[in-house]
Amino acid sequence: MQETFDMLYERSKNNHTKGLRLYEIITSKENIQLAYRNIKTNKGSRTKGTDGLAIEDYKYEDTNSFVNEIRKTLEHYKPQTVKRVEIPKPNGKKRPLGIPTMRDRLIQQMFKQVLEPICEAKFYNHSYGFRPNRSVENAMARCQQLINLSGKRYLVDIDIEGFFDNVNHTRLIKQLYNIGITDRRVLSIISKMLKAPIEGVGIPTKGTPQGGILSPLLSNVVLNDLDWWIANQWEHMITQRQYSFLNKYRALRKTSKLKEMYIVRYADDFKIFADSYESAKKIFHAVKGYLENHLKLNISKEKSKITNICKGKSEFLGFKIKATKKGNKFVAHTHVGDKQIDTILSKARALVKEMRKNPKKAVFRYNQYILGIRNYYINATHINNDFSKIAHRLRRTLRNRLKNHVFEVPIEPSSLYSKLFKNNYKTYRVFGVYLYPIADIQTRNAQLFSQNICNYTEEGRFNYRKLKPNVVTEMTKMVMAQNSDNLEYSDNKISRYSMQNGKCSILGTFQTAEEVHCHHILPKYLGGTDKFNNLVIINKLVHILIHATKLETIERYKELLQLSSKQLKKLNMFRQRCNLDTI
Repeated sequence: MQETFDMLYERSKNNHTKGLRLYEIITSKENIQLAYRNIKTNKGSRTKGTDGLAIEDYKYEDTNSFVNEIRKTLEHYKPQTVKRVEIPKPNGKKRPLGIPTMRDRLIQQMFKQVLEPICEAKFYNHSYGFRPNRSVENAMARCQQLINLSGKRYLVDIDIEGFFDNVNHTRLIKQLYNIGITDRRVLSIISKMLKAPIEGVGIPTKGTPQGGILSPLLSNVVLNDLDWWIANQWEHMITQRQYSFLNKYRALRKTSKLKEMYIVRYADDFKIFADSYESAKKIFHAVKGYLENHLKLNISKEKSKITNICKGKSEFLGFKIKATKKGNKFVAHTHVGDKQIDTILSKARALVKEMRKNPKKAVFRYNQYILGIRNYYINATHINNDFSKIAHRLRRTLRNRLKNHVFEVPIEPSSLYSKLFKNNYKTYRVFGVYLYPIADIQTRNAQLFSQNICNYTEEGRFNYRKLKPNVVTEMTKMVMAQNSDNLEYSDNKISRYSMQNGKCSILGTFQTAEEVHCHHILPKYLGGTDKFNNLVIINKLVHILIHATKLETIERYKELLQLSSKQLKKLNMFRQRCNLDTI
C-alpha cells in the first residue's frame, strides 16, 4: 500500500484530491490485510468490545472470504455498540473511554490508513500530538526555541472544555471535505461511526469517543483550522511584496499593527506565544471567539489564562516552563511539573513497597516505571535537580523496605543499565537485578522536529531511518511492559532488544514494542535457557512462522511477510534448531 499512500499524500499536497475514489482504496484487499496485520500486532487487540470478541476470535483461514465479509459489512454499515470504560485521572475525576468492537476497530484502521496521508499533507507544521514520528520532545523543543530565539515570554493558555466530548459532528464532516476527503461514501460511513451508540449512554449527538482508532486523527482535523487561523495572522501572512523569511517579519513589524503570535499544539493542549501583555490579551479574546463561533467549542474560564513566564510559571504536557534572565536575554528553563513530582514519588513508593510481597515482579515494574519517566522528562533542562529531589525523598522508603538487599555500585550490570546509567551511583540489587537509580538522569537537548521527515515520501522515510537509534530507548520502556515472572528472561530480553537496536534479526527492520517477540534459539523443551546468548529479537509474525507446523499457517504467514531468499534461509536456521522441517 505504500505507493498508494505516497500518491494520496502528493495529491493532497498539490490540492488534487477531488475525484479520488477513496472508498475503493479503503476496501481494497491489500488495505484490509494491512489493517488486520496492524490490529493484530497491537496489544489493544486483546481488549474485548461489547460483542466479547478479541482479534484471536476472528478466523482468518481464507483471505478472500475475510475480505469479502468486511466489504459486505460496509455496504450497509451499522456500527456496533461502543463499550464504555472510565479510567481515573490524576485530579481524582474519571476520563470516559469508548472501546469499539473488534470489527469496528478493524474498519476504523482501514479508514485511518487511507485518510492519514491526505490529512498529513494539510496539517500545520507545529502540531505534535497523535501524529506519526512526532512527540512531546518536539513540542517542548519548539517552545524553548520561541522563548530563547524569538523572545516570546507571554503565554496564552486556553483550555477547551471537554474537547473530545463536544466536537460538532456537522462541522467535522465539512472540515474533512475541505481538507480533501471528498468521497461522499467515505464521509457517510465516518458520520455513522461518530454516531455509534455508547453503552449506557445512547446515540451521541456530538463528540469523538476517546479510545477509537480514528478519533485522534479526527481531533487533529478539528483543531487544524485553529492552527492555520493563528498561523495566518502572522507566521504565514500573505504580503503584496515577496520577501525572504526573515525580511518578511521585519517588514511586518515596521509597517503593520499585526500581533506577532505562534501556536504550539499537542492534541487539545496548546500554547500561543506573544511578545507583550497587550498582544496576549487581544489574542486570548480572539481565539476564544474563534473556538466558540467557528468550531462550536467552549473554553474553561478557570483554567484559561495569560502568563508572563519571567515572573510566573506555565504548565504544559507535565512540564513547568519558566524564562530566566541570562546576560542580556531570557532563556527557557523547564522542570518536571509540581503535581507530576508528587505523582512520581507516590508511584515509586508504592512499587518499592510491593517488593516485600512479590519482589520478582515488583523490581521489574519499578525499573519499567523509572525508565518510562526518564524517557518522558529527559529533555527538561533541570531534570537532574528535580529527580535528585525525588530520589532524596524516596531514600527512606528504599532503605526501610530493602535493608536485607545489597546496596552497591553495580558490578557487571545488564547492557541496558550500562547504556543508560554511567555515573556509578550506588543502588540496590534485588534478586540479581539492579534498581535503576532515579537520581542518575542527565538532561538531553530537546530535538526540534525535522519537517523533512514524512512517512509518505521516499526522502521522508530515509530521513526517519537515520534517526531510528534514538527511538530505541523510548521503545524499550514499552517492551518492558511485556514482563513475565521470570526475571532473568525479562531482563535479558530487554538487553537483547537494546543491543539489536530494536531490529528484527530476520527482517532487519525496526520493531515497535507491539511487534516485538523474543525467540529462544534453542527451545527450552530441548534444553535451552533464558540466558542472553540464547535469545534473539524478532517480529511477532516471524516468530509464528518459525514455530508453525500446519501447512495452511505456513502459507498464510509466508504471504504476509514476503521473505527474501536470504531471510528465509536465516528463518530456516532457527527452525532447524527447533527440530522443525525447513520451509
